[in-house]
This record gives sequence, structure tokens and C-alpha cells, in this order.
Amino acid sequence: MISPTLVFGWGNPSRGDDALGPLFVEHFIALAARHPEWGAIDCLTDFQLQVEHALDLQGRRRVLFVDASLDAAPPYTLARIEAARDTSFTTHAMSPQAVLKVFADIDDGEPPPCWLLAIRAERFELGEPLSAAAKDNLAAALEAAADWIAATD
Repeated sequence: MISPTLVFGWGNPSRGDDALGPLFVEHFIALAARHPEWGAIDCLTDFQLQVEHALDLQGRRRVLFVDASLDAAPPYTLARIEAARDTSFTTHAMSPQAVLKVFADIDDGEPPPCWLLAIRAERFELGEPLSAAAKDNLAAALEAAADWIAATD
């Protein structure tokens, strides 16, 4: 059974703040367990987005993509995203907008409403731990996700 809500975080847990996406999902699962009123939520993680992830959007009512970002204003940015073929479309790693475009192409329709939660990051060096600022930004992003759930119900 597919849950109407998908939370999808990606990143490399071995590369400092790049771990924010998977860590967010780990903490979000615990948060969602304390809020049964949110209903069923599927959570996924991966090292990067790929064309196959378009299939994970099927049957969803809403999707929250979560990633670390050097460009996001601290502590995070949360924005609705639309399907778009961009320069990542033919690379190994894709943007969430490109994943939505693949969905639209194979499903011959509109993808579900999707948002990108970009958590401000500072360091991506191999073997580094999560930075102190990233830990704070992660906590703020989790609060924002709780608000997102309520606002998109």
C-alpha cells in the first residue's frame, strides 16, 4: 500500500553536512511516530536522485524532497517545485525538478504537488562530522516539516 505522503531525503552520510537529507528522514520517522494524526507517511533515502525515483511518486498526494544545500538561506528554504528538464536530466544525479519531469513523461500527467526543503549546509568533506550549524538547521527544518504536514493536509 502506498502512503499519500512521501518524504524523500538524499545525501551521503560520510560527507559532513551532506548527511542532512538522510538524517532528516531518520529524525522525521521518529517525529511522525509521535503524530498518528498525520496519517500514513512513507520515508525514503538514497545517496542521490535518479530517474528511477520518478516511480516513487506514483499514487502520492504530496511529496517533500529534502537535501543539504550550500545555497539555501539559513536555516533552510522550503519551496514548491514544478517539473522541469534541466541540466541534471542526463547526468547520474538528478534534481528533484528533473525527477518530476520524468514522472510527467512516463505517467503522461502531472506529478503530485512537491516541495523542496533545502537545509543550509557548510561542509561536505569526506569523513567530517555534521557541523554545529547544520545540527541547528536540521532541528529548524524538522519543525518546518511538522508545519508543512499541517498546512498541506
